[in-house]
Amino acid sequence: MAFPTVRARRLRTSGLLRGLVAETQLSVADLVYPLFVVPGTGVREEIESMPGNFHLSVDALVEEAKRVSELGIPAVLLFGIPEAKDEVGSGAYAPDGIVQRAVRAIKTAGISLLVVCDVCLCEYTSHGHCGIVRDGTVENDATLELLAKTAVSQAAAGADIVAPSDMMDGRVAALRSALDAEGKHEVAIMSYAAKYASAFYGPFREAADSTPQFGDRRAYQMDPSNVREALKEIELDVEEGADIVMIKPALAYLDVIAKAREAFNVPLACYNVSGEYAMVKAAARAGWVEERRIALEMLTAMKRAGADIIITYFAKDVSDWLSCRE
Repeated sequence: MAFPTVRARRLRTSGLLRGLVAETQLSVADLVYPLFVVPGTGVREEIESMPGNFHLSVDALVEEAKRVSELGIPAVLLFGIPEAKDEVGSGAYAPDGIVQRAVRAIKTAGISLLVVCDVCLCEYTSHGHCGIVRDGTVENDATLELLAKTAVSQAAAGADIVAPSDMMDGRVAALRSALDAEGKHEVAIMSYAAKYASAFYGPFREAADSTPQFGDRRAYQMDPSNVREALKEIELDVEEGADIVMIKPALAYLDVIAKAREAFNVPLACYNVSGEYAMVKAAARAGWVEERRIALEMLTAMKRAGADIIITYFAKDVSDWLSCRE
C-alpha cells in the first residue's frame, strides 16, 4: 500500500502520539552524573569551562549527592583533586584520599545512590600521566599494581563500582584479582574499554587538573581512526572480568557504540564528555542553539545507538526536562 492509504505523518500529529510510538526512550534511570571533589570545607566553585558543574569539598558534595538522588538519578561518578601530587600518584590509593573520604561521607549519609569511582592516576601524579613514568614513557605493567591498590582502597571506602580509565593493558584482570583477594567480589568493574585520545576532553582537564606536563596520551589511549581496535579492546576487558564496558567519547563515536552493541551482550555505557557538553553550553549562551532540544537529541542518539548507561554532565538538567515533558 502507498499514499494516500499510508500516511506516515498520522503518528506524528501530537506529542502524546509521538511519545507512544517512540522507538527509543531516554530515562533519568539511564544516567550517571560526574562530580569533582576537592580539599577544603564549604567549597562550591563553578568550573569555568563547564557551566553548571562545580568543584565541591566533601561536605558540599554530600549535599549535591542528596539533590542528585532526589532527582531520581541512580549513580554518581567521582573524580578527585588531591591536596598534593607526586610522581606515583599516591593520593589515588591512600586510605584517606579525597575520593575515599567522599565515598565514606556519601555512604554514612545514607544517600540512595550507586557510587562509581574513577580509577586512574592522572589527577594525582605530578606529571599528569595515567601511570608510572620512566624515561619519558608510561610503564604499563608497573602501573597495574597501583591501579589495583586504588580500586581496593575505593572499594574499602564503600564504592559500588570501580571504573578504570587509564587504558593500561591488563588492568581489568589486575583489578578483579585484587578486589577478589580482598573479598570484594560484589564490587563491579565498569571499564573505560574503548577510550579514545580525543580533543573533546579539554574542559575536563581544567576540572580535574590533569593536563599532562609533557607529551600526550596517544601512546595508551586509542586512535580516533579505529573501530575494529575498539571491539578488540572491549573483548579483552570482558574476558578479564569487566561487568560493564564504556566507550568514550560518545557523540563522535556513535558508530562504535552501535557496533559494540551488536557484538557484545554486556551492559554498555558511553561518556558524554566535557567538550560535547561545553560546546552546547557555549552555543546556547550565544543564542545559536536551543540547549534543551539539542542536549536531549544528543543523548537520545547515544541511547538509540545502543548505550544502556550514559554518563553526562547534563544529568540534572535532563531530570528537569523529562519531568516537564511528561
